[in-house]
Amino acid sequence: MGFSGFALVGVVISCLLVATCAGNFYQDFDITWGGNRARIFKGGQLLSLSLDRVSGSGFQSKNAYLFGRIDMQLKLVAGNSAGTVTAYYLSSQGPTHDEIDFEFLGNVSGDPYIVHTNVFTQGKGNREQQFYLWFDPTRNFHTYSIIWKAQHIIFLIDNIPIRVFKNAESIGVPFPKSQPMKIYSSLWNADDWATRGGLVKADWSKSPFTAYYRNFKVTSFKPTTSLSDAGLLANELDAHGRRRLRWVQRYFMIYNYCTDLKRFPQGLPPECRRGRFL
Repeated sequence: MGFSGFALVGVVISCLLVATCAGNFYQDFDITWGGNRARIFKGGQLLSLSLDRVSGSGFQSKNAYLFGRIDMQLKLVAGNSAGTVTAYYLSSQGPTHDEIDFEFLGNVSGDPYIVHTNVFTQGKGNREQQFYLWFDPTRNFHTYSIIWKAQHIIFLIDNIPIRVFKNAESIGVPFPKSQPMKIYSSLWNADDWATRGGLVKADWSKSPFTAYYRNFKVTSFKPTTSLSDAGLLANELDAHGRRRLRWVQRYFMIYNYCTDLKRFPQGLPPECRRGRFL
């Protein structure tokens, strides 16, 4: 499967000459907050973030990226993770920033994790879709991927597409395509809203809460402008991929901004009305 349209700001020359660059946390990321709650070990192949009553922790990539595919394997906080949020996202900076989000909302033991997705353009988000995960994300590592092109953004879990956000600039909807973005991740306390709307608080007797990361990978190709969005999407989502996308959205989607008439009483956003969401 080819993934086009990835440019790296500040990357080494060798990485520009190949399609895929496997990452090393020492070389590719900086711990940005949380002190020793964030750790890199196994020669840069494994990273952990922890949250306790005092603070969470986070990291960010040294480089910024414009288009492409990014893969990261995560093993989320085990046990009673209520009130915690593990965020993994791309973002630029400033009041008109762009952002592509995965957020994992913790829950009480035995309840499924919720994965929250969002796309910000020019500082505006409000494009949330949420899903229950159909597996236990705390027992093993799973791969969470973002394919970002000028034509569309695809969110994937273990190479199963869960969401497609299409470029709808033709009907006046901004799309993130000009601001390079860094990769960020953090583990933080959000017990005022994360679990059942804040009704369930973090159980600090179970802290520290810890999430693990490995196998960061960047896949890069030159931008493709010769194919339409439909052609590009067909290349990336074959019939099996489209069936998997429909399966996830039918059985595991629990919120979609494009069907929330109460939230948008004056009318759904234009990309929804045109049926451009998946």
